[in-house]
Amino acid sequence: MGGYLIRHQTTAIEAHPRPTLLSDFILGSQDGLVNVLGILLGLSAATTNSRLILIAALAALGAETISMSAVAFTSTRSRWRLYVSEVDRERREMVDVPDTEREEVRTVLAEWGYSGETLDEMTRRICENPKAWLEFMMAFELKLAPVKKDQARKSAYVVGAATLAGSVVPLIPYLIPGLAIRTSVIAAVVLSAITLGLIGGYEARITDGKPFQNAAQMILIGLSAGFAGFLIGFFVGAT
Repeated sequence: MGGYLIRHQTTAIEAHPRPTLLSDFILGSQDGLVNVLGILLGLSAATTNSRLILIAALAALGAETISMSAVAFTSTRSRWRLYVSEVDRERREMVDVPDTEREEVRTVLAEWGYSGETLDEMTRRICENPKAWLEFMMAFELKLAPVKKDQARKSAYVVGAATLAGSVVPLIPYLIPGLAIRTSVIAAVVLSAITLGLIGGYEARITDGKPFQNAAQMILIGLSAGFAGFLIGFFVGAT
């Protein structure tokens, strides 16, 4: 039973794509939305030239989408390289210093509250299976979650697409011909707040959080950043 529980815990750590994709989606969508909203509000406070505002926001949208996608790729690839190097190191140590590695397994299990014959039996069961032994060390000694080789590419796609989608939201009112700048500002803030609330609520449902609290936090953080852009644009325009 103890061996099953250990195996179950180790296997559960491998089920990482869903939370990773969720964090990538939230990172991209929130960053894109907040970045473009801040630029739009800042420029709207500094000038009434709608063409200039739109060009600057579209340029920011393109640059932010590419930048966020590239950062997601490089950072995830670095995590993959670190994981692979640590796997190689642990494999060598399991061959070169097996007694030390077994003792490290015992230490982890002892910290969980196991002792006596149960501790000895669980340590033996884990260490007699090289795959289980390696996964145990990676997860519970080094505390590293598995990273697949193609995860960097997937993260880049998700973050890039989410950044693009988030960036478009505050831009929508500015794309409507003949709409006054002030009206566009109000509409952009409202649309952004609704979108941020939906993202926060979705995250709470996936993670068993509090939907209203998460939504409120997401809205507060996002609009605060946008308001900072407005203040900068206002004071720059005034001077």
